Amino acid sequence: MIAKNKTIGVIGAGAMGSGIAQVAAQSGHAVLLFDEADGTVAKALENIKTSLEKLVSRGKFTPEQAARTLENLTSAESLQDFSCCGLVIEAVVEKLDVKQSLLKKIEDITDGDCIFASNTSSLSITALAAKAKRPHNVAGLHFFNPAPVMKLVEVISGLATDANVVATLMVTATAWGKKPVRAKSTPGFIVNRVARPFYGESLRLLEEGASNAATIDAVMRESGGFRMGPFELMDLIGLDVNYAVTCSIYDACYQDPRYKPSFMQQEMVNGNFLGRKTGKGFYHYGDRAGKPLIQTAALSSSIVPAMEYEQFDCSSPVIQLDDTVIAMSDGRTATQRANEEGIANLVLVDLTGDFQTATRIAVCKADQTRQQHLDKAIAWLQSQNKQVSVIDDVAGMILLRTVCMLANEAADVVNQGVCSAADCDTAMFFGVNHPRGPLQWADDIGLEYVIKVLQNLSHHYGDGRYRISPLLKRKFFAGETFH
Repeated sequence: MIAKNKTIGVIGAGAMGSGIAQVAAQSGHAVLLFDEADGTVAKALENIKTSLEKLVSRGKFTPEQAARTLENLTSAESLQDFSCCGLVIEAVVEKLDVKQSLLKKIEDITDGDCIFASNTSSLSITALAAKAKRPHNVAGLHFFNPAPVMKLVEVISGLATDANVVATLMVTATAWGKKPVRAKSTPGFIVNRVARPFYGESLRLLEEGASNAATIDAVMRESGGFRMGPFELMDLIGLDVNYAVTCSIYDACYQDPRYKPSFMQQEMVNGNFLGRKTGKGFYHYGDRAGKPLIQTAALSSSIVPAMEYEQFDCSSPVIQLDDTVIAMSDGRTATQRANEEGIANLVLVDLTGDFQTATRIAVCKADQTRQQHLDKAIAWLQSQNKQVSVIDDVAGMILLRTVCMLANEAADVVNQGVCSAADCDTAMFFGVNHPRGPLQWADDIGLEYVIKVLQNLSHHYGDGRYRISPLLKRKFFAGETFH
């Protein structure tokens, strides 16, 4: 690890840079913080002081810990002050030429053992190091915002990065109280790539009229256990930022249909509907804010048999209520499935993270199914203490298709050697607060069921977006799981 007597240099005193500086200083390192913009470092140090005072007031830090952290932070007058650093972390604008120019200056100032780490979220570490004098000392160290709070750090190696440099950064990040994961320098690294279906599938569902944004968000939270729904999260991140990341990964992957951007999102960005920062996105904020309309079925008057199930999931996917069939979605529309299986009265139910604890479940009916059978399904789910959201008949519904696509993307990332299965799940759990890792979720659902859903989605849409990862199929045919 980077020895405690080694100074850490941080370049860029914005939200990310100041957060990284705070993390290093809290861990006992002397930290130099530099920014070319006048007054930026002073403002950052004041913000760090305020942050530490809040931690003390909440009992998370002692006054002595806060004082030591502030003592470890120093404003650098120029880059020349970085000559003593053992590790320099840059958190400047996401432009390759700017970062390459900065790297050249740091290499001229520091000794041959100094590691240069970029906090880039999207740029190639290999490209960054291409013009360096010591490319083996260049790596990615991608923190997540806010850096003092978020546990995940992606440690990224380019083609020239020395294995000892990666090992040093892994141990150092661990000593700083983080959960580091190794990643190969590829578009989006782990989190930004694997997370694309979380946004992409919800946008496609909205475009197809499956339901409104508030209902899709509610299903993802209350049925899937996600802390925020995709539209809430896009509004928080900023639709412009989210759209730019999608476009970047789409272009970097040679227009792979799996990452195809949304016309709807493009239109919202063009109209300055950027989310919280402009007061309007998928939701309205400020004076125009109203309570989001979540589509929830009224209490049904239908009488259903008194049946209780510990679980209604992919391992036990069909319930018969007299002449009404309630079944877990398998990626087909209810209308197609009713036709193919000759079921006159079919109602489909979406996946849940856990049937016992889920408070909301999405349902849809086949076009052939009469309303009375939907009412019966709603009544039964309400008898299980669930709120019910009726959505349009779309392939794969909401949670099921999203989770299967997250698992598929994660499997591809592992298959392409970007990271291990364990690191992928760790990254998604700690980096974006998913309720469980996507590959763990695939194991829990069953790889055969995930493959079936993806096959049905692929047949329904007829494009390459839902093609199945080779590793997913290989694991299934070998009778193996990811964990």
